[in-house]
Amino acid sequence: MREVWQVSLAVSCIKLLLIPSYHSTDFEVHRNWLAITFSRPIEQWYYEKTSEWTLDYPPFFAWFEHFLAKVAYYFDRDMLNVENLNYASEATVLFQRLSVIVTDFILVLAVKNNCLLPLTLSHIHFQYNGFMFGILIWSMTCMLQDQFIWSALWFAVLLNFKHIYLYIAPAYFIYLLRNYCFKATGGSLQWSSFSPFRLITLGFVVIYVFALSFGPFIYLKQVPQVLSRLFPFKRGLCHAYWAPNFWALYNFVDKTLTILGSRLHLTTGTPSAVMTGGLVQEFHHVVLPSVPPVVTLLATVTSILVAMYYLWSKSKGPEDFVRAVVLCAFGSYLFGWHVHEKAILIIILPLCLLVFNKREDASIFLILSTTGHYSIFPLLFTSAETTTKILLMLAYSVFAFSSLGYIYKSNWSWQSLPLLNSLESLYIVGLIPLEVWNSAIFPFLDFSEKFPFLPLMLTSVYCSFGIIYSWIKFYKITLFDKKLKSQ
Repeated sequence: MREVWQVSLAVSCIKLLLIPSYHSTDFEVHRNWLAITFSRPIEQWYYEKTSEWTLDYPPFFAWFEHFLAKVAYYFDRDMLNVENLNYASEATVLFQRLSVIVTDFILVLAVKNNCLLPLTLSHIHFQYNGFMFGILIWSMTCMLQDQFIWSALWFAVLLNFKHIYLYIAPAYFIYLLRNYCFKATGGSLQWSSFSPFRLITLGFVVIYVFALSFGPFIYLKQVPQVLSRLFPFKRGLCHAYWAPNFWALYNFVDKTLTILGSRLHLTTGTPSAVMTGGLVQEFHHVVLPSVPPVVTLLATVTSILVAMYYLWSKSKGPEDFVRAVVLCAFGSYLFGWHVHEKAILIIILPLCLLVFNKREDASIFLILSTTGHYSIFPLLFTSAETTTKILLMLAYSVFAFSSLGYIYKSNWSWQSLPLLNSLESLYIVGLIPLEVWNSAIFPFLDFSEKFPFLPLMLTSVYCSFGIIYSWIKFYKITLFDKKLKSQ
């Protein structure tokens, strides 16, 4: 599709224009990883702690940083010095930006291969997520084409780049087991058709990829150290900015009860902004019980159990696999431990594959993608980026609503947005006064310094309702809507 390349080049040009703009702490994280993998021997990669931003991604990503560092050397060798903390020369910024733009073309190839509409390209514009989402789309495309071994291989590769994708592994495991290791006729599983050879083949492919990734660290007897970096459970329930999920609402209730209890002299705890203060640490709730990691694990597993049972017993084809991936991503995002706000993209991108199947899926996509993209606004918090992020958000929203509305013959009106009912439309429009309050009113109020967490909390809580609503509606459609309303 020529249009895919045209749009991708246009988006890349926009990214080039934004090279001088704000960069977050993630910039220093990746610069430090470049330095670690370039200037330290492999046996020190997962022990190095000169910077607080220690290497905590799987080995394939560490090697990716290592090879990037070979190129970075010719831009500015000083960026590869582990001791140069917070180093950000113009050449360093240029290299980091260009490396993201170039590797994002893996996503372009995956999109082109899957024949998705170009609008999906505008979703990925942060860090090195682009090429990893490209691998995900490639893996899912192979699954949709019944290329099961290739799908498993690419997904195993993806896990060794970024382990956050473990969240959607249950959907892969069950679908591969049911459709590759067993045979199904008319949706009914034939237990006698189980193929041990296929199971062994599948296991060999996955183990081979993990052996390539972890092999050097197995030899060095450092696997426990690597795993301790990949799964740091000493971090708190929520990230510095609460990802808009169930735990954000839980925190909000606790904070509200704490303030009320303090005013009424019913609690001994004092209200604090620590949960939204930018610190990554353990937090103990004041009124509600504190939540340990095991509770979030149980909640996550419970949230996907029905979807996994449906995939195993009721699956009719590849569409059900995509739905299971989306529901796994939903469950882990809403109930997981220390969820990053950017993880919303792991839900949005697979959902793109369904927007042309059912009108209801397109409706959910519009609610989720609009809310999800607004929820990451706090990541760009400097005033210089305010106009840019608002204009990009408006451009995306108008295009998404207009194009999907055109496909499903649903027009704009004063009562509702395309494909949404009046209440859903009111919720989406409510993002506008929320942003006006956060950006144009709150900073000038007398109590803004006393309650600096308020805009973040309001954004997180408001977006939580939209994302949880989308999850419930998507679950309902997946389990109970048997009629395919395709265009």
